[in-house]
Amino acid sequence: MEHDRNFTGTINRTAAESTIAWGSEPSPLRRRPNIVMIVLDDVGYAEFGSYGSDIETPALDSLAADGLRYANFHVTPLCSPTRTCLLTGRNHHSVGMGRVAEMVNGFPNTRGLASREAANLAEMLRPHGYQTLAAGKWHLGSIHETSPAGPYDHWPLQRGFDRFHGFMPGETNQWNPELITGNERVEAPKREGYHLSEDIVDQSCKWLRQLVSADPDRPFFLYAAFAAGHSPHHVPSPYIHKYQGKFDDGWDKARERILERQKESGLLPEDQRLAPRNPGVQVWDELDDDEKRLAARLMEVYAGFLDHADEQIARLLAQLDALGKRDDTIVIAISDNGASPLGGPHGTYDHQRSRIGLRPSVEENLARFDDMGGPLTYNHYPFGWAMAGNTPFKRYKGHTYGGGVRAPLLIRWPDGIHAKGETRRQFYHVVDVTPTLVDVLGMPLPAQVNGVEQIPLHGVSMAHTFNDNEADTRKTVQYFEMAGHRGIWHEGWKAVTFHERGVDFDAEAWELYNLDEDLAEIDDLAERHPEKLAELKDLWWREAERYGVLPLDDISRRSSVGWWPAPKDRWVLYQDAVLPHHFKTGPRVRGVSHRITVRIERESTEQDGSIIADGGRFGGWSVFVGGNRLHYTTNNFGERCRISSPVAIPPGAVTLRADVVRTGDDEGRVRFYVDDEPAGEGVLSPFRQYNFVNEPLDVGRDSQTPVDDLYESPFVFQGTIIDVVIEAFGEDVMDYEVLLEELMASQ
Repeated sequence: MEHDRNFTGTINRTAAESTIAWGSEPSPLRRRPNIVMIVLDDVGYAEFGSYGSDIETPALDSLAADGLRYANFHVTPLCSPTRTCLLTGRNHHSVGMGRVAEMVNGFPNTRGLASREAANLAEMLRPHGYQTLAAGKWHLGSIHETSPAGPYDHWPLQRGFDRFHGFMPGETNQWNPELITGNERVEAPKREGYHLSEDIVDQSCKWLRQLVSADPDRPFFLYAAFAAGHSPHHVPSPYIHKYQGKFDDGWDKARERILERQKESGLLPEDQRLAPRNPGVQVWDELDDDEKRLAARLMEVYAGFLDHADEQIARLLAQLDALGKRDDTIVIAISDNGASPLGGPHGTYDHQRSRIGLRPSVEENLARFDDMGGPLTYNHYPFGWAMAGNTPFKRYKGHTYGGGVRAPLLIRWPDGIHAKGETRRQFYHVVDVTPTLVDVLGMPLPAQVNGVEQIPLHGVSMAHTFNDNEADTRKTVQYFEMAGHRGIWHEGWKAVTFHERGVDFDAEAWELYNLDEDLAEIDDLAERHPEKLAELKDLWWREAERYGVLPLDDISRRSSVGWWPAPKDRWVLYQDAVLPHHFKTGPRVRGVSHRITVRIERESTEQDGSIIADGGRFGGWSVFVGGNRLHYTTNNFGERCRISSPVAIPPGAVTLRADVVRTGDDEGRVRFYVDDEPAGEGVLSPFRQYNFVNEPLDVGRDSQTPVDDLYESPFVFQGTIIDVVIEAFGEDVMDYEVLLEELMASQ
């Protein structure tokens, strides 16, 4: 019968005459230790204290002191691919995460999600009785699946996690994050001093206390993925002040200082050299006083950001101790890729501006000096500090040289790792972490998960190195690829190439290094060993075909299924609608002639609030009711323009309308209507085309940070919104009166 399918006991007339089955079988696992994965974001190889940093990270350093430090650990150059490899044990192209989740190109290797043929660790552990918890950054779901319309197939709760509290995209505001709890969008607590890093650990500790109280013997897997130190670099001011003056001697001295610590601690060989200065990085002593002052301040902020995150990690480790879970918990700490160069030569108070080439001048940045790290900035440090954070390696995040793919790895497990404070030098990659845990647990790899046939693991186990410093790596080859940058390691040798977007892949020169003798990739041996280089290049192509890297795609052309799908020209939205900030098919009205028609009902003229808001403090637009008047605000990286209607809005059912005509490259004229009667007009400028992606589009509220400084968030509409209809009429510059006449005729 249906109800007893898969039942292995016997059923007779009474329970006394029958035998039970479910719940009676012991776990098939050899061991069931708890697992805690701590993932830092954009933190360079040399930015943990135990890897030579000037930044204080005592909690992370305690993992090195009480466990193992891996000196030769590698990741992919970007966050989503690394997290995919970490959780699935498969190479990222093979399962659809060739680049970050936003970059979908229509090929199997870049679908913006991890295939269900590659179950993640949570999905594998749950059938064995583990509670699975995820807090912090996800970034493992396609942008097309992050709106309330779903599908939710690749959200954390649908990919093996019992609980989730965090954010879906690649970055978020640390003071006012875009949050998900379970499958529901929630607003960050409005308590004074709220910070996301603290929230991640608050939730994690609460979950662990609840679990151990209810079932003290049940094992758990906690995936704690911090936003630190990804932009924006946000941190309470005391942590910034702690580092005041610490970096005044600049990144060149910092590199030398870090390298000496790395050698003194035994992390790197005594004769280790620094890789050459990265292209474009200024000699510190050639900067003027203002440039130095700005750069030092931005590094103080970053250092405080990471220090603050480490303090939260200390709270998490203390909670494990308090619950008696220290000894049989495997704690793993890594960074997802090398330090980020996206701050450019001088850094920026607003990374949103810099990412499209509108880098603030030194003077503009210095005008925001005291705001750096606080809620009024979206800052990022200069790439000179990223170079120092990747000491002794070259290049950065996004590249397949050491600066992009070398990362710290710390593992503590008192019950299983008897060596303490030792350094392991075997070559490993992030794809090897899950196979290691599968090995430690003695967990049979499932042939199917949730009815889906599974592909094999691609990594190898590191477990045999836990207590054997001389153990062989058992790994022979690992490829690297990111947007055309390529590399391959094979038995100590590495071939690597730097790709210029749009350049013929076959025309680019490859370099060759013997990493066993030259781990910083300084001495190119390509001319001395052409046969070895040819062998490795051929091996790269074979591995690329084997693991689904092809076709190579450097995003030099835009696909119709990529970042910029074809826009619609009409949207009907309802109260409480939310379109996430990476949901690019939502309304784009900046720089576009358009009409917004809103039907509302209010009991009182005192009822104000946001009707529709897209973006926030660092850029966007909003239409709102304030002081019983209709307002339209555009915000261009903090440069605001507000047009207000002089006409009072009557209570009851009302139709409000804003007709906007693009009248210049950076100008639009808006005319308001209240129940079809003209209600004022004005010029919107700036009005240039740009899709701000820092916060979602909301109907009936402006939730995270305010588009307009006339109000504070969350700015909730106090009446009822029947609907909001947006109609777009094109990007061409038009005659204002002619288009308005056409629009009026269409009524």
